[in-house]
Amino acid sequence: MRHTRLRDLEVSRIGLGTMGMSFGYTGSGSDDAGSVRALHRALDLGVTFLDTAEIYGPYTNERLVGRALGARRDQVVLATKFGLVSHTGGGPGRLDSSPANVRTAVEGSLRRLGTDHIDLCYQHRVDPGTPIEDTVGALAELVAEGKIRHIGLSEAGPATIRRAHAVHPVTAVQSEYSLWTRDPEEAVLPVLRELGIGFVAYSPLGHGFLTGTVRAAGRFDASDLRADNPRFTAENLPRNLRIADEIATVAAEADATPAQVALAWLLTRGDDVVPIPGSRRAARVEENTTAAEVRLSAEQLARLDALPPAAGEHHTEEQMAMMDRV
Repeated sequence: MRHTRLRDLEVSRIGLGTMGMSFGYTGSGSDDAGSVRALHRALDLGVTFLDTAEIYGPYTNERLVGRALGARRDQVVLATKFGLVSHTGGGPGRLDSSPANVRTAVEGSLRRLGTDHIDLCYQHRVDPGTPIEDTVGALAELVAEGKIRHIGLSEAGPATIRRAHAVHPVTAVQSEYSLWTRDPEEAVLPVLRELGIGFVAYSPLGHGFLTGTVRAAGRFDASDLRADNPRFTAENLPRNLRIADEIATVAAEADATPAQVALAWLLTRGDDVVPIPGSRRAARVEENTTAAEVRLSAEQLARLDALPPAAGEHHTEEQMAMMDRV
């Protein structure tokens, strides 16, 4: 596995998102042993960048990752996120990036992950009730104490990124980015490149849609985040199949899978873009990791670039309201 850099943090060219092992999708949390095998297989294949968050479960995913890593902790760059759990009484789902909450969250993540430091600590969503300068100031104190090593933001807008970076260098910004979610290209990526900040692409396979395996609406249980996702509705999903179908066509030409093509396309967006596809199955981890070896022709890339925008927002109205766009 090749490596790249998020600012000055070296990571594998493709990482592993662990959320779905415990939370968010049909079947999540039902096979911890299989999830541990998938995580170990990723490490064996050279993946060194793992992503979790306290809200995943909540808490259960961090515990799973901590148990799975064990003595292999020093082989990975371990990233987690805070800010979607208020430890001051609001509980899970409430934005809270106050300095006191930051410290409580980080201490909890350290315990659950079984480590003395977090390599990359993200604010999960921007908290409009707390100035970003106060949040990053608290994170900077934790950097000075050695409890975290790098600071990140997730779904932050350009102005917020600039303000945060002025307080302490931001190593990476994480946002959804894929062949059906290209929002970061217009405003966020140019600012990151100006400031020398890396980009981490979550949901690079469109919550599984870009793999070509989702062909009909209504197949997810109530715990699945896709059950009320606008792009998976009975109205929008058939319109979005044209995107999956073109990816499948390119995959057949390239002797690859649709998932590998979707990831290979992201890798052409720049060495500073690192996708973190998630899976709880070792075979899928192998498939995704091999995407780094897929080479797409200029003509194939042009066809993928020309794909139409997806029908429907990429999150629910409530979730979109938590995303910073300024």
